[in-house]
Amino acid sequence: MTDNPSTGRIGTTPVLTTTTRLTRSVPRALRPMLALDDFEAAARRHLPRPIFGYVSGACETCASFRDNRDAFGALNLVPRVLQNVGNRSQSVTLFGKTLAHPFGIAPMGLSALAAHDGDVVLSQAANAAGTFAILSATSLTPLERVAQEGGSRWFQAYLPGEPERIDAMVDRVAAAGFETFVLTVDVPVAGNRENNVRNGFDAPLQPSARLAWQGVTRPRWLLGTALRTLRHRGMPHFENMDAFRGPPIVSRNLVRAIGKRDQLSWDHVARIRARWKGNLVLKGILSVEDAVTACDHGIDGIIVSNHGGRQLDGAVAPIRVLPGIARAVDGRLAVMLDSGVRRGTDVIRALALGAKFVFVGRPFLFAAAAFGEAGVRHAITLLSDEVDRDLAMLGIRDIADVSGACLHRVNWDQQPG
Repeated sequence: MTDNPSTGRIGTTPVLTTTTRLTRSVPRALRPMLALDDFEAAARRHLPRPIFGYVSGACETCASFRDNRDAFGALNLVPRVLQNVGNRSQSVTLFGKTLAHPFGIAPMGLSALAAHDGDVVLSQAANAAGTFAILSATSLTPLERVAQEGGSRWFQAYLPGEPERIDAMVDRVAAAGFETFVLTVDVPVAGNRENNVRNGFDAPLQPSARLAWQGVTRPRWLLGTALRTLRHRGMPHFENMDAFRGPPIVSRNLVRAIGKRDQLSWDHVARIRARWKGNLVLKGILSVEDAVTACDHGIDGIIVSNHGGRQLDGAVAPIRVLPGIARAVDGRLAVMLDSGVRRGTDVIRALALGAKFVFVGRPFLFAAAAFGEAGVRHAITLLSDEVDRDLAMLGIRDIADVSGACLHRVNWDQQPG
């Protein structure tokens, strides 16, 4: 029996190589997209520089952004062999629901600036693939519409320390049929995103000759996203920062509309917990102490996150503190993670260190920007295929069996967290 690499056959059994599978089943435009990172280059060509920079950028020196990736690289994998890994499963159960994948799409603001109807597209693609996308409070699509058309059931909120506004927003999200309320807790003030200034981006948007030129030189985005949105939906507004419709994206009242986020406290979390009957998740936890306090407040889950490196420059990479947080909460709530996940091996590493679920942000929005819903579906498939291959090569049949035994830590002088 001989192998024939040109046909992808071993003996008489056909084996589809990656190239063969892509050629047969993927639209031509998507065939060069072999990994999540490939979508960034495609989006860079497609998007005006200010918008691409807003999505891709971090804060100040980007130290946290870089370390989010470097920290994953310090975790080597230890394969097991001859384990009979047929019939593999990567499905997980989260808050009583079975999902096809151990990853979902993180909340991303202003998605509809990068991709036409971006909030709905991300949600629809995720649901079709058996997972979900979290809708951002700074989205430009009414949450009710995303719930109805996209099937979104997770909503992420930025809330000020103002009880009346908190109560009204919680009630609006509940009335729309959302099941999980995600409160982002790491934005008492906005991060210092110098890259936005350098790239000519501002919120509210400031019309300028520079911005106009960027649009003209990106005709696919101009016609397919900007003008198409204006024609069918009108001027985009911040739809979901309050119980009422917020200001337009060109409004100068945006700062005032954000409110007193720096006054948000654990007392307000307790208020939300008492009012919200569904799952309550806190996003932006990096300390063991805060994770334990979340348990004491009856929180159902936390997302260990440094906001993708967009808030405090130099904040620790979530994967480094994940093990200590997971040990401290000891199963009392669901521990999830985002920031820096780009590969199936990253998903495996996070699960091995105690995460129950992980989220990926930027690559999926880049996929939506450059290729629409088909791009997001393809990106999900790529990551899912990676997870499946990684399980097989690690000698693991069920993703529930992933544990710290499959990791070897490099240059981690002590247990993280």
